[in-house]
Amino acid sequence: MDKVGETTLEIDLSALEHNYRYLKYRIEPNTKFLAVVKAFAYGSDMVAIAQKMENLGVDYFAVAYVKEGVSLRKAGIKTPILVLHPQPVNFKELIDHTLEPSLYSPNILKLFLHTAQEQKLKEYPVHIKFNTGLNRLGFWENDVDFIVEQLKGESSLKILSVFSHLAASEDSNESQFSLNQIATFKKISEKLREKLNYTPFRHMLNTSGVLNYPEAQFEMVRSGIGLYGYGNHPDIDAQLKPVATLKTIISQIHKIEPNETVGYNRAFASDGYRTTATLPLGHADGIGRQYGNGKTYLMIHGKKAPIIGNVCMDMIMVDVTDIDCKEGDEVIVFGQNHSAEDFASTANTISYEILTAISPRVKRVISDL
Repeated sequence: MDKVGETTLEIDLSALEHNYRYLKYRIEPNTKFLAVVKAFAYGSDMVAIAQKMENLGVDYFAVAYVKEGVSLRKAGIKTPILVLHPQPVNFKELIDHTLEPSLYSPNILKLFLHTAQEQKLKEYPVHIKFNTGLNRLGFWENDVDFIVEQLKGESSLKILSVFSHLAASEDSNESQFSLNQIATFKKISEKLREKLNYTPFRHMLNTSGVLNYPEAQFEMVRSGIGLYGYGNHPDIDAQLKPVATLKTIISQIHKIEPNETVGYNRAFASDGYRTTATLPLGHADGIGRQYGNGKTYLMIHGKKAPIIGNVCMDMIMVDVTDIDCKEGDEVIVFGQNHSAEDFASTANTISYEILTAISPRVKRVISDL
C-alpha cells in the first residue's frame, strides 16, 4: 500500500483469504465453516470482511447483536447469520432481516417463541446454546426436556443447530477440561436429537478448538480471531497473516535536555539529551494508557520506538533518539512484522482487545491484492 499521511488501519483481504484457506485445510471437506464478524469484524471493517468471505463461499456468519446482523443485510449479505446474544427488544427486527437467534435460556426461548407465534412464523430457524463449562450463556444439560416440551407440537420454530463454546481451547494445561466439555456436549446433543423428530447440526470449536481438537469438528466449526491472523500460539501465528495493520506518522520531533519531562503528569523524565516524536493517535483511537511509560514500542524504519510518558487522548510520544527519522515519516503500530499480539502482550492483554479497540474515527483503507 502507499505511504499513509494520517493514522490509518490497513485491511488486507488477501491475508484474510490466506487465513481462511489455512483454517479450511485443517477441517474435513464436508465440515461447514462459520466466520465470526462481530465487533466490526474484530475492529476492521465488518461489511468488507463479510463480502470477501461470502465470495469465498463461507457457510455462515456470526455476530453478537442484532444491529450487527442488520448492517450486514443492508449491505447485501445473503449468507445465513447467527446472532449469538440477541435481546428481546430486537426480536422483531431480527425476524424482519432473516437473522437466526441463539436461544440460550428458558426466558429467551419463551419470549422468542411468543414473538414467532405472534408473527405467524413457520419453522423459523433457531440455534440452541448449551453451557458446558464456560458459564457465560447457555442452557444446562437438564434443560433438554424443557426445551423439547416447549416446542412440542409447535410449528413456528425449528432447531437448526445445537452448539456450545470451549472455555480454554488454546491452553494445553486445560486439555482434560476441554475434553470433558466435548464429552458433555456430545451427550447433550445426542439426548436432544433423540427427543426431536429431526437432526440439528452441531458446532463447538472456535479457532483454537479447530487447531487442537479436530475430533470435535461435528458438522460445523466457528472461527473469529484466526481469520484475522492470530492463532493463540506462536507456531500457528507464523502460519497466518495479520489482516489489520495500524499505521500513523510523525507529527513533530522534539529535542529535549536532561531532566526535562514529557507528557501529562510529567510521567517521563529525561536522563540525558533525547529526541522524541509526537504521533497523532491516542487513547481515543484505542491505544490505552496502559501502553505508555515505556511498556510498549512502535516501529519506525524497522527500529523500536518506545512510548514514553502517559498516552494522551489524541497523541502519544515515542523516543526516537537512536532512529534516523523526520516529521511525516511512517510509523507501524502493529501489523505484519510487529503483531497485535506482540503489542498487546506488553500490557498483559491479548490481540483481541487491541484489535477491537481501534476507534471508528481511524481511517480504514482496504486492499485485496
